[in-house]
Amino acid sequence: MANNYFRFKQFTVHQEQAAMKVTTDACLFGAWAAKNIAHNTKGNNILDIGTGTGLLSLMIAQEVNAQIDAIEIDKAAAEQAKENTANSPWKDRIHILHGDARVFDFNKQYDNIISNPPFYENELTSGNMLKNTAHHDAGLLISELLGIISRQLKDDGRFFLLLPFKRHEEIKAAISKYGMKLGTICMVKQSRAHSFFRVLIAGGKKEGVLQMEELAIKENSSDYTTEFSKLLKDYYLYL
Repeated sequence: MANNYFRFKQFTVHQEQAAMKVTTDACLFGAWAAKNIAHNTKGNNILDIGTGTGLLSLMIAQEVNAQIDAIEIDKAAAEQAKENTANSPWKDRIHILHGDARVFDFNKQYDNIISNPPFYENELTSGNMLKNTAHHDAGLLISELLGIISRQLKDDGRFFLLLPFKRHEEIKAAISKYGMKLGTICMVKQSRAHSFFRVLIAGGKKEGVLQMEELAIKENSSDYTTEFSKLLKDYYLYL
């Protein structure tokens, strides 16, 4: 059974009301996106699609002085995200929105858009309807997500996605259909001995030469790799 909360160095994420709990790959993605936004892009305003507990918004707010809109379709998860952000040092910069991103009137475009979208399209769903919405594309298709990003992203903006590795070729083809380009693909392994299982993607409407990266979370032992530790050291309590 997952813990009801996850404590970081500067904030705590309570998660008992959210179908999707804090995961290592989501934390890695949040740190990776925050680093890229802080160092390589404008970060005046950011949209987090499917925020869940508010994890990604909190991680990015720690590193980037930006206004963040975070939308969540599930009411209980949205309320939990509001509580998590209200108890953080950045409560004045993170705005939790309860609604469906497909039809929501954001009334603006964004410098950066982040999303840890539903996984496992066309695979068997679980018996838990909340997890089905959080884990599966039954709630939000990848094509719908890319449509939202294309509409809401500024011409010089960037987007950041976390996806299963087996879908990276599919997403590469789909992105071009929406007038966008890939900038960076970071392929992630659970350990150096494992196969790739996640892919971190950065792109935009005006990307240049595609950069390919690889990252392992752990060594073949239980120790975190240097690369992972460097990204998460400002977040994880014991790094």
